[in-house]
Amino acid sequence: MARAPRLALAAAVALWAATFATLAVLRHRSFETGRFDLGNMTQAVWSTAHGDPLAATSLQGEQFTRLGAHFDPILVLLAPLWLAWPSPEALLVLQAVALALGAVPVFALARRRLGSDGPALALAVAYLLVPALGWTALADFHPVALATPLLLAAFLFLDEGRLAAFAVAAGLAMATKEHVGLAVAGLGLWDALARGRRREGAAIAAVGTAVSLAATLVVVPWFRPEQAASFAGRIESPALEPRDLEYLLSLLAPLAFLPLAAPLAALGAVPELTLNLLSKTETQTSIRHHYSAVALAFLAAAAVLACVRVRHGPAAAVVAALAGALLLGPLVPGRIAAPIRPDRHDAAAADAVALVPDEAVVTATNGLGAHLSTRRRILSFPLLADAGWAAVDAADPSVLDRARDERAFTAALARLRADRRWRVVFARDGVLVLRRESSAARGTG
Repeated sequence: MARAPRLALAAAVALWAATFATLAVLRHRSFETGRFDLGNMTQAVWSTAHGDPLAATSLQGEQFTRLGAHFDPILVLLAPLWLAWPSPEALLVLQAVALALGAVPVFALARRRLGSDGPALALAVAYLLVPALGWTALADFHPVALATPLLLAAFLFLDEGRLAAFAVAAGLAMATKEHVGLAVAGLGLWDALARGRRREGAAIAAVGTAVSLAATLVVVPWFRPEQAASFAGRIESPALEPRDLEYLLSLLAPLAFLPLAAPLAALGAVPELTLNLLSKTETQTSIRHHYSAVALAFLAAAAVLACVRVRHGPAAAVVAALAGALLLGPLVPGRIAAPIRPDRHDAAAADAVALVPDEAVVTATNGLGAHLSTRRRILSFPLLADAGWAAVDAADPSVLDRARDERAFTAALARLRADRRWRVVFARDGVLVLRRESSAARGTG
């Protein structure tokens, strides 16, 4: 491989990673992240690093193992990162770097299939420009985002016939969420149908399906039986709505619809897209969240394979991805809540969370909770239970705080402030910190 394309690829990856890592960290420092989901991932990694693997506190205030919410044991592997850099920002930076590195297997796959550095570089750049990728990097932190580069690497290794490397990449990918095994099964079907490796592909499909079934029907219910009903409760009528079509267009148009020309290669995207389209949770059909991380890997790989037959495919992909980035991406001013510097309210919030002892049981609003999750137990306001401290952003509650019940939120705050057992120890710019006077000892453990 010539040196210039390799340097250009490295520069593009580094620039993308630095840009989105910086924006993600700025969002966090501006209190635009939340306990759901950066905070609960942080708590699971922090707990693992402190000898209590994947322990977390639920929205209802119960202590449970993270595997009772989602099958993402890959979080265990992040404990050493936490020990080296004990901050939620480490997870945000890791996510941005990992997503950027997905361009490397895209380049390698394209170079292998197209036999030329130029088109391969164009497709790698197109991958980085896809708007859904940027939004995924800024959607707090989710382990499934790591599946994007891992699945692209698995696709490349399988195409090259490197089964050991494929098994490692696919295995790690399946450890990011319960449905990723179905995506790996789709990769096995591609191997069997498009590559003619029937036994190999069938075995991969069987293993991937088995992992997803075991994760969904055995592991998650074992740790938290009620979560199975929560999954089922998201499914609604299969009828497509306008937002569903907009969602599909926002994924396909930035890749110049090239994945449609290589449908077998895109099979791995089908399970995730189907789950999203059937869901009544509107965020699952929006590229501004993390729910397309798995599908992105297969759509990018399918776009590469389509270019074998589509003469000007790489150029079309770059143009379409650039247009998509400008029309739909997060880098256009005003589309993301990430000021260059934290404002006065953010400074007040930072001072407030610094007052809460590290060992304390605290109840917090969602935005403050992302900064208070490095502890054994954290509650979501207005749940008080055994909390000895409360941190409440009354001036700028997050969407999650308001969505529960805005009137109930206001009433709960009024009751708390009127309760003589609680004393206000901080109040500035609408941010409050209170301490339960009658349980100072209990509230710090």
